[in-house]
Amino acid sequence: MGEYINNGEKRKEILQRLIQQLHEGKTVEEVKGEFARLVGEIGASELATVEQALINGGLPETEIKRLCDVHVAVFRDSLETQARPEAIPGHPVHTFLAENIACARVLDDLGAALAVVKSAPTPEHLETARARLHELRQFEKHYLRKENILFPFLEKKGFSGPSRVMWAIHDDIRASWKALEQVLANPPADAAALASQLDGTFLPLDKMIRDMFFKEETILYPTSLEKLTHDEWLEVRRHEPDTGYAYVEAGNEWPPEAPVGVAPAPVEAPLDATGLLRLDTGLLTLGEINSVLAHLPVDITYVDADDRVRFFSQTRERIFPRSPAIIGRKVQQCHPPASVHRVQRILDDFRAGRRDSADFWIQMRGRFIYIAYYAVRDEQGVYQGTVEVTQDIAHLRSLEGERRLLDE
Repeated sequence: MGEYINNGEKRKEILQRLIQQLHEGKTVEEVKGEFARLVGEIGASELATVEQALINGGLPETEIKRLCDVHVAVFRDSLETQARPEAIPGHPVHTFLAENIACARVLDDLGAALAVVKSAPTPEHLETARARLHELRQFEKHYLRKENILFPFLEKKGFSGPSRVMWAIHDDIRASWKALEQVLANPPADAAALASQLDGTFLPLDKMIRDMFFKEETILYPTSLEKLTHDEWLEVRRHEPDTGYAYVEAGNEWPPEAPVGVAPAPVEAPLDATGLLRLDTGLLTLGEINSVLAHLPVDITYVDADDRVRFFSQTRERIFPRSPAIIGRKVQQCHPPASVHRVQRILDDFRAGRRDSADFWIQMRGRFIYIAYYAVRDEQGVYQGTVEVTQDIAHLRSLEGERRLLDE
């Protein structure tokens, strides 16, 4: 039996069977007992690999998400016996961990502020709670760095399932803090109703965020440290400032040595004798093209015919964050799991020629965001890819009458 348990592949089979039994309705205690008898301690990356195998085998990511909390409950005892990942200040994992510690304090402060509101819902106390919630929402940068920088590197290792599950939980957290924001913005006059609504939104939110700390620290970061190379961590670190940090600043003790790796080869382009790139309607240098795209009042992203992100413009104030780490990433993996099927439908329609554009608009923090997708086709009408154009049109919607150039 010992040889059987110690065999890595057999252990993975056992774990996969246990998780499948949970899916089929076995209780946590039933599975936990068998797990304790047969497996003993399990490594973080092994658990994540099992989730990936289940997804590869056809189990929907939504099912893995539903079981995620159960997985943690089953495996918490063995995972907590593992050494926590150690990192030098400046290493991305060190920064992620520091943000978790800071966020836990913010959660404590928010919980205390809400307790005061429940006992005395004065305008001053409500405003304090709103300020604490606003502070909590700064943790968005932590999730964005995971989604747009760390997850793409894991996906390049063929490791996408667990990250997709985490992204879905991020979206649940985002929905919960929006719900709490609504309660604080429009509190019911009845004290009991207010207390009930605050508890009903904050307590699940608090649990989701703290459970995510545990999942990150015992599963995601150990697995990432195992799979990513030194040079890949350098790339993660290089892209972090584009998104920013929550509550902390990255240290400067890592990397302890000069960056490793060969400088990328210069991009070759069909330039004419004067060094200009010949376009259909003019001549520009590569530098001028970059500058023009960066100064347009719109964000542009281009996805090729294979659904891979090939380019995005880096404007001064991007509406939706992008990181160079997404270049080459499947566009389906750049969207929250809840919206992937809609993105896929648009791409399928473009590819089949059923339509050439699709547009949407949303209101977000005082901005009116217009998002349009356009099919890109060559001269023969063959599909080449999709360009996404995003713009804040709040100012445009407010225009009235006329303003001519001569009126300037």
